[in-house]
Amino acid sequence: MKPELIIIGGSAGAFSTILSILNHLDKDINIPIVIVLHRLKNTTSSFEAILQKNTHYSVKEIEDKEKIQKSFIYTAPSDYHLLLEEDFCFSLDVSEMVNFSRPSIDVTFESFSTILKEKCCGILLSGSNHDGANGLKIMAENNGKTIIQDCNEAEFDIMPKAAKTICNKHQELNTTNIINTLNNEYR
Repeated sequence: MKPELIIIGGSAGAFSTILSILNHLDKDINIPIVIVLHRLKNTTSSFEAILQKNTHYSVKEIEDKEKIQKSFIYTAPSDYHLLLEEDFCFSLDVSEMVNFSRPSIDVTFESFSTILKEKCCGILLSGSNHDGANGLKIMAENNGKTIIQDCNEAEFDIMPKAAKTICNKHQELNTTNIINTLNNEYR
């Protein structure tokens, strides 16, 4: 089954990979893409503006209770956990940090895959903690498509290695193959 939503999670070392993926996405992909990147809280960021320059999709930071739309790239705001509600609206949460992170990739992967099941694709990129590993495992158990960045390519391989260690269902792909997979399977 073709996923209805793609979530890309990452931390240290993931930004350039995200830019490369967005820069090479086929214009025919119209499913929403959510990006959860560990960022500093309480700082002004040009994150969305930089992403917008590297893609033909509309990029926007998520607002609480916003309905998901096709052909958008959404970014999780700093210092909020990102959840999905039953009515396919985003929900922002300020509960405790998970894996020293808010937004936590684990929280987002788990929440979205619980609602979307096999209609969800999760991609875990470079990072220097274990955030995302458990959530990606839950996504795989819910029959969603799960991809980790090639540990040999990731600038910080702790995050993809953690996911690989606890679950052997993930595809391990380099950036070029992540792009090819998205372009070939999600149009």
